[in-house]
Amino acid sequence: MSGLLALLDDVAGIAKIAAASVDDVAAQATKAGAKAAGAVIDDAAVTPKYVHGFAAARELPIVGKIALGSIRNKLLFLLPAALLLSAFAPWAITPLLMIGGAYLCFEGAEKVWHLFLPAAPHADGTPAAPQNPEHLEAEKVSGAVKTDFILSAEIMTIALAALPAGQPVWMEALTLAVVAVGITVVVYGGVALIVKADDVGLWLARRGRLGATRALGRGLVAVMPGFLKALMAVGTAAMLWVGGSIVLHGLAETLWHAPYDLIHELAAKAGHAVPESLLGATEWSVTAALDGLFGLALGLVLLPIVAKLIDPAIAALSGKGKAAH
Repeated sequence: MSGLLALLDDVAGIAKIAAASVDDVAAQATKAGAKAAGAVIDDAAVTPKYVHGFAAARELPIVGKIALGSIRNKLLFLLPAALLLSAFAPWAITPLLMIGGAYLCFEGAEKVWHLFLPAAPHADGTPAAPQNPEHLEAEKVSGAVKTDFILSAEIMTIALAALPAGQPVWMEALTLAVVAVGITVVVYGGVALIVKADDVGLWLARRGRLGATRALGRGLVAVMPGFLKALMAVGTAAMLWVGGSIVLHGLAETLWHAPYDLIHELAAKAGHAVPESLLGATEWSVTAALDGLFGLALGLVLLPIVAKLIDPAIAALSGKGKAAH
């Protein structure tokens, strides 16, 4: 009997350790996921465009296919890569974060640039030839999954950098897996709600039994175009803010402290100029705004570099440049 009691006591102790580990994983996953907020918002803002132009019945299947591709990106490719990076090249995390941050700045600046200088139409003015719907859907899903890979890589790298050093590899793996699945569910669940909101509104407007229900449906239909534009604006601002912040932090850790220190000095001065109850919010707002402006400036600098050097180099290496000739 005493042996059985001792065994039960050991089992209880192991269960307590496991429960504490689960709590640690959940807490670390929440913190790491919050650090990746900017890339997450951009992911949610970008994805709805991939279902634009398809029949309503195909919208949710397309979102589902993109979500499955995103899960594969994160769990099969990026999670093992992150664990290898953490084990064998932790020094590379900060440079990779800076590259990812610069990419976010480039993407955000490109959207701002096209907002003020939209692309010109084709010179011949001829409409594009109609495509097979199934082929077009497969093409759109493939493009979305490729875009997701880049954003997911940034999310997983940010999450990895947010984890405490020196913990067991299984804890890192489990935490990153929770982040990967949780963020995918949040992003693509939100996208599914967004893309179907106007259909729900139309159904309510036509079939609602109460006047208030029909009015709610008409309101949803009316508000969704503006909401999607606002979401794109928020996603762009978040990209610039997070990208700028990542690059500034990386510079401060590796080469150059001055920009990071200047921004925080200005934020502290702004905080001292307002009542104490607003100090924290003011410092955060000023820091985020200045990080975003830095991100925009960096992105605008990168635009011609990518257009004139990086894109032609990638085209030449992939053989597309020769094909164009």
